[in-house]
Amino acid sequence: MAIEDIDSSRLERNLDALCKIGKNRDGGIDRQLATPADLQAREWLRAYWEQMGLTVHSDAVANLYAVLPGREPGLAPITVGSHHDTVPNGGKYDGAMGVLLATELAQSLQDAGTALRHPLCVCSFTGEEPSDYGVSTFGSKVLAGRLGSADLMRQRHAVTGETLAAAVARLGGEPGAADQNRLRPGDWACFIECHNELGRVLFDEGLAVGVVDCITGIYRETVEVTGTPNHAGTTQMPHRRDALLAASLFALEFEALLRAYDDPQLVGTIGHIEVWPNASNIIPGRVVMALEMRCCDPALRADVLQKMEAMTRRVADQRGVHIHRRLVLDQAETQMSPLVQKALLAASAQCGQPERVMASMAGHDAANIARSTPAGMLFTQSVDGLGHCPQEYTRAEDIYTAGRVLLAAVQHLDEELDR
Repeated sequence: MAIEDIDSSRLERNLDALCKIGKNRDGGIDRQLATPADLQAREWLRAYWEQMGLTVHSDAVANLYAVLPGREPGLAPITVGSHHDTVPNGGKYDGAMGVLLATELAQSLQDAGTALRHPLCVCSFTGEEPSDYGVSTFGSKVLAGRLGSADLMRQRHAVTGETLAAAVARLGGEPGAADQNRLRPGDWACFIECHNELGRVLFDEGLAVGVVDCITGIYRETVEVTGTPNHAGTTQMPHRRDALLAASLFALEFEALLRAYDDPQLVGTIGHIEVWPNASNIIPGRVVMALEMRCCDPALRADVLQKMEAMTRRVADQRGVHIHRRLVLDQAETQMSPLVQKALLAASAQCGQPERVMASMAGHDAANIARSTPAGMLFTQSVDGLGHCPQEYTRAEDIYTAGRVLLAAVQHLDEELDR
């Protein structure tokens, strides 16, 4: 018999308990990869899952798993989860909410004495957020075969110099076995990640949840602008080839180009800039910028890049500088499984929610898992669109709704898969 409810009070207590781990004096949470708070959170999760009677284990890169057995032998697990680490001075809901919602699914099934056909696997991935080791979505990247043992030895902490391999070992992993730590097709029946949106689409529409159909592609360049450094007092304005002002014009033209498309699934950022010689009495001669564009439509991305060529030439000619662009990353968008989307949408309708389909403009572990496994995502509303900050907030009633949708979707998938 299908069950329809979760214990929202228990879920809220667990969120409150986990968010105390790594909380700083300003109210944010510092629980980055391989920090003492990361270790403490892992111990808390393990203890809680073991107290539930789940089978708890970790893999070569310290991804955490807790399994509730199914009633039909030999079926691969339905896996639900997210991550427990945070950005510096992060919020309470990002990642942790998804892990604890998955935990609540298992606990609610236990409370009802209901066993799924498939095992239910609760997971918390290692190091989803960008870290001082220079990698993000780390645990799921290893599962997807995008990182291996050599990468773990090569990546080092920006401050301490500790290798990522040593950090993984401290977390209880076996970094030397990372190359064998691959998720193969069929290992999991499917995967669902629930996450706060980190944007304002659901908030603006007054919706509790949305179903993700695509996780954005990410394109990055290094843009180098070369002008002429010269004396700031003796060089008259018509004779200047100021690299910083040219770079500023480039940034504004880039923004105008993207705005002209008026597409909510196309965004761009210039988020890092370095200036040489960076002195108050010298006209800047060289600027290096980090440019990023996110888009779910490859044809649209190609059109933007074509127009950027003309834009680059125009700015260079207008300002008398040289502009060189170098590709850093061209990561394709990831489509979520139609099967998992269908189950989440049916579950949303069952729980009285509009069937809202949307893109994720942030990267998530689900994008890596989708390489080998039918994967899907459910978003919860982020009040005021806030994320990656102490002020991020998802209402308790929206989390409760997400829990009910997840529970219904898992039961739909349990009945449909492997028939």
